[in-house]
Amino acid sequence: MSDPRILALIDRLAVQDAVNELFIATDLKAWDRVRAAFADEVHFDMTSLAGTAPATMAPADIAAAWEEGLASVDAVHHQTGNYVIHVEGDEATASCYGTATHYRAKHDKKLVTFVGSYDFHLTREGGRWRIDTFRFHKKYVE
Repeated sequence: MSDPRILALIDRLAVQDAVNELFIATDLKAWDRVRAAFADEVHFDMTSLAGTAPATMAPADIAAAWEEGLASVDAVHHQTGNYVIHVEGDEATASCYGTATHYRAKHDKKLVTFVGSYDFHLTREGGRWRIDTFRFHKKYVE
């Protein structure tokens, strides 16, 4: 299979799968899979939500922070769509809309929903796409 159009589609789907794997692993609280979704160093930016400055982080530190932050959350559900993906060789960018719903049974079944968009940069390492830039743009929280 050497048709460049088919190869481009395969790459685009693989990039989307890599991003989806991060969200699915987070929802499952599968922290080893979260760590594996990231490159060795990640430009991490959740300024719009947390107010903290962007930072270069290790996957283990991101997973540990999320594990701590989601410890009191009984269920997490990410939903993404409207993907725009560009692949150039072994680098790719992806953006998408996203919602994350956090459910706490012990707090009167309280739901908190985060709505926004994401920007990613990924690199292909050993035939596998890994996220080296993660940026969330908050639209609103309800």
